[in-house]
Amino acid sequence: MIWESERLLYRYTVREDLDDLFRIYSDPETHKFNPRGPWPDREHAVQSMERTLHLYKDQGFGDWTVFEKAHPDKIIGFGGVFRSQFDGRQTNNLGYRFEPAAWGKGYATELSRRAIRYGFEEAGLSVITGVTRENHLASRRVLEKAGLTFLKKVEDAEGGPPHLMFTLSRRDWLAAGNTVNACF
Repeated sequence: MIWESERLLYRYTVREDLDDLFRIYSDPETHKFNPRGPWPDREHAVQSMERTLHLYKDQGFGDWTVFEKAHPDKIIGFGGVFRSQFDGRQTNNLGYRFEPAAWGKGYATELSRRAIRYGFEEAGLSVITGVTRENHLASRRVLEKAGLTFLKKVEDAEGGPPHLMFTLSRRDWLAAGNTVNACF
């Protein structure tokens, strides 16, 4: 299945995406705000891929592989809504990671809005959460532009700045004028 937004195409990740997954997540620039740093080796990417594929089967949704409509053969990132553990609880996490050449084009906001629509309309979620480091101003702006509001600051033991947790409920999303099954 392929999903789309104005300039982007999305599909579930497949094993053939492994090289691009590793290329993007092992790039130190894409981890500028992540104290854990880039992925250390290809085996880490393989394990992540297997977890993602398992989540599709187990939960029915997860991260997407992202392409520009103008260049549908080149992967530029990964993101969407997926279940994860954060702050001691399971969340429907909105996340995104793009290659540096795709930064500054509004793609993270575009993906976030489409992923939220998917989460509420197709996956039937009631709440979506976004998490970013306090010092990652661009990511904070993306979450806010996508309609999420600040919930709380979470201090963690990773040694970096605290995380900021943002949230959006289906009810608030609908109250903002979005409609289920609206034309996109």
